[in-house]
Amino acid sequence: MVDTPATPTNGAPPAAPKVTQRVLAQYIRDMSFENFLAQKGLAGDLQPETVVQVNLDGRKRGGDNQYEVITKLSITSKAKSSGETLFLLEIEYAGVFFIEGVPEEQMHPYLLIECPRITFPFLRRIVSDITRDGGFLPLNLEMIDFLALYRNELARRVQAQATAAAAPKLDS
Repeated sequence: MVDTPATPTNGAPPAAPKVTQRVLAQYIRDMSFENFLAQKGLAGDLQPETVVQVNLDGRKRGGDNQYEVITKLSITSKAKSSGETLFLLEIEYAGVFFIEGVPEEQMHPYLLIECPRITFPFLRRIVSDITRDGGFLPLNLEMIDFLALYRNELARRVQAQATAAAAPKLDS
């Protein structure tokens, strides 16, 4: 057997870098809840249809190995029969993380996949409490597949770049 540089002489795979992660803080960065049902006095069949939009943002903070990851939700609930808006909830929930040992080329996906997975249960509870306190049944969000969200965003960006490259150029 011949050893290659990628294979240690004892036959064991090379050790993966040790990743250290700690949550330093979590907080509501911004929030708005509008109860249109109470404002307009809507009546009739108010069977809700709820749409949840998710956006993520991650960036390095001033401290060494500190990163802030923001999960932005826009939740609109409308009456199925009339299409009237019942409520609108917009919330930005942030987590501040200390992260060490993640290679630089893997930091972006790590921030937008792993970090929101950690803060999501807390955000989910807040959404449930806000909707209940706003006079509706508590909205219990389904789990969000942050890996699928990340992959969809990458595919959308590739498509947008391809569309921009294929667009006819106007000479000036």
